[in-house]
Amino acid sequence: MVTRETDSSYDVVVIGGGAAGLSGALMLARARRSVLVVDAGRPRNAPADGVHGLLAREGMAPGGLLERGRAEVGSYGGRVVTGEVTAVRRQDAGFLVTLADGSSVAARRLLVTAGLVDELPDVPGLRERWGGDVLHCPYCHGWEVRDRAVGVLATGPMSVHQALLLRQWSEDITYFTHTGPAPDAEQAEQLAARGIRVVPGPVTAIEPLEVIGSSSLAVRLVGGRAVGRDAVAVAPRMVARAGFLADLGLQPVDHPSGMGQHLPADTVGRTDVPGVWVAGNVTDLSAQVGTAAAQGAVAGAQINAELVAEETRDAVAKYRAQQGGSTDG
Repeated sequence: MVTRETDSSYDVVVIGGGAAGLSGALMLARARRSVLVVDAGRPRNAPADGVHGLLAREGMAPGGLLERGRAEVGSYGGRVVTGEVTAVRRQDAGFLVTLADGSSVAARRLLVTAGLVDELPDVPGLRERWGGDVLHCPYCHGWEVRDRAVGVLATGPMSVHQALLLRQWSEDITYFTHTGPAPDAEQAEQLAARGIRVVPGPVTAIEPLEVIGSSSLAVRLVGGRAVGRDAVAVAPRMVARAGFLADLGLQPVDHPSGMGQHLPADTVGRTDVPGVWVAGNVTDLSAQVGTAAAQGAVAGAQINAELVAEETRDAVAKYRAQQGGSTDG
């Protein structure tokens, strides 16, 4: 754990120890920066059986990937600790990061990679199956449900798009309108053209199959009707984990897609608050593991470059002062 010593100081504190945070920390540690990663231990993909679409690590267990990443960061002198950041405030030219156990550390720069929270619809049976036969990303889990009966639970503006995507993996897709907006004329035509059945009405529960053909789940509707499905896809509302940044005036805002709230940043992860960088799902709600890791690496390199520029300015100022104070012999 982090000690309670007030003189603990790092070039960079990384808040969040997932793929984005560890990748950024690895880049910084290899740049000979002092780096601390604070990880709350609640990875978004923990319920999943494996990581998919990640070259040379296809199907690797999420926990195994993070364990390997932590070891790599540590091999270059970076430090990874378990803890939860509760507040961040300005201190001198940097930041003071406070943890839930009361300890605190100073940082010249922050890399925030705390990820997001998936807010699922309040449908009994959904949460406990999340990451298994309830999924949301076709690229992450589409192969695993290929050629099976898949239901799409409409919840927002991306649900029709989700159903059309899943049609690539299976010919048997059913679209449950649930509480989402009804498909407009163009969307209804697209769904019909692709052979996607539309079932109106709210869904009241996702239940284990009793007797509905060969499917494994029953999607229960108002009135008691049940439709058998092997898997259910849902687009959750995704909200960045960023409450600890409130004192810096940095708060999540609505994402342009309507999928939830994120922390905006430029293409390399720089936020509007000087010294604070972001990477991964906290800023890019749809980023997969590979994308998040790449963003972390880019942000780490950019942070190092900014520190180099700062140190060079300081060195030049000191050099000029020395030269101005010298006298000819």
